[in-house]
Amino acid sequence: MKTTRYFEEQVRRKRPYIDPAWCVEVVDNPVRREEQPDGRIRFWGEIVQPGEHTRRFLRVITLADGETIHNAFFDRRFRKDDA
Repeated sequence: MKTTRYFEEQVRRKRPYIDPAWCVEVVDNPVRREEQPDGRIRFWGEIVQPGEHTRRFLRVITLADGETIHNAFFDRRFRKDDA
């Protein structure tokens, strides 16, 4: 898994509950994929955290190469029906 310095130093520190393996899974099997105007790519995927029954959507942002993970967070506004 390739990551940016921002992901390693900021995202992992601020959101330690996000498993990097989830990010890889979302990029490999997205529910939705969308390119941003700056060339980065947004991926959404369903995640069920251990001990929970509710599915949540993780948004993963990669650089334009579609591989290098730059950001990741749970997207409360995303709806699968909109995909």
